Amino acid sequence: MSDVAVLGVGMHPWGKWGRNFVEYGVVAAHAALADANVDWRDVQLVCGADTMRNGYPGYVAGATFAQALGWQGAAVSSSYAACASGATALNAARAQILGGLCDVALVVGADTTPKGFLAPNAGDRPDDPDWLRFRLLGASNPTYWGMYARRRMEMFGATPEDFARVKVKNARHGVSNPNARYRKEVTEAEVAASPMVSDPLRLLEVCATSDGGAALIISSLEYAKAHGVTDPVRIAAISTVTPSYPNTLIDMPNFSTDSSFGVAAPERGFRDSIAHAAYEKSGIGPEDLDLAEVYDLSTALELDWYENIGLCKEGEAEQLLNAGDTTIGGRIPVNPSGGLGSFGEAVPAQAIAQVCEIAWHLRGEAGERQVEGAKVGLTVNQGLFGHGSCVILKK
Repeated sequence: MSDVAVLGVGMHPWGKWGRNFVEYGVVAAHAALADANVDWRDVQLVCGADTMRNGYPGYVAGATFAQALGWQGAAVSSSYAACASGATALNAARAQILGGLCDVALVVGADTTPKGFLAPNAGDRPDDPDWLRFRLLGASNPTYWGMYARRRMEMFGATPEDFARVKVKNARHGVSNPNARYRKEVTEAEVAASPMVSDPLRLLEVCATSDGGAALIISSLEYAKAHGVTDPVRIAAISTVTPSYPNTLIDMPNFSTDSSFGVAAPERGFRDSIAHAAYEKSGIGPEDLDLAEVYDLSTALELDWYENIGLCKEGEAEQLLNAGDTTIGGRIPVNPSGGLGSFGEAVPAQAIAQVCEIAWHLRGEAGERQVEGAKVGLTVNQGLFGHGSCVILKK
């Protein structure tokens, strides 16, 4: 058996609160514990997703949260995988449960972000590729996202109107999400009137930086049954893959593509391989999905993810969007939470928050944004330095 149970989910609302990230994680953890009806003293393992911009406590996130919740002897681990940190921490907890090393674990991540778009840490670090891409290329995150948007326009004929419709859809989804930072519908005209940030992407089409936290209580199926939960949401698979050589599509902070002149290109590119690995492990395919939470750093990137996770063929994402298939009530709703466009980035928490959202839908507890009859959902994102993550959940 490779499934584990999701007993509890919890979040601290996203926003710009200006407090220590640990506070947000503690709120999310208490919410997840209450949701699971598990006493903190019974938790055997704490897996923290690391925050790296806030000094020493961020480097020992597992122990930081264990201390803040009250020392009780639990084992700890900490994971850093940039935006994939939350799923990596979840994978660590799942592995220990499946290995019989513990029965119940807390997975938690939280962040306090600086004002404006994310920037490199201070100091001279020429061996850090992320520092290099900022300092040598001047390539901030929006620059990167704008390049991908231009690529999509050149290759597949995407238009600024297509990108704007993604924002309109996700803003509409986020209105009813109490944890979202931005809870206001927007029109295509309002998107088009917002300031240009990185051509062709405007301010309303790129995600903000936010404070927030998310947490999960997961357990073995035996533990769940012993505590009266006979039909839990289950984690069917997690993938945390890296690229395969040669990586023929430039992916910053790399400065160039690997040459495929003398080496055949891999069967799948990096982003295509992330969900594929989870599908292979679970025996579930894209045709089985009822909803998905994807990593919409920009509206254009959401369209790329439709293809990367197999919802449609390459170049057909705009057709899927414009047919209404990816809105709530459509064939395969994407980002019913409102996505990062409604939340903003709280880096260590966002992959965990994606899992929270899918779990609420599979339990029929998503309120006005509920995807009716949802039984299978997928989350996917990508972190810097070759961290991919995908989680498949089922009911």
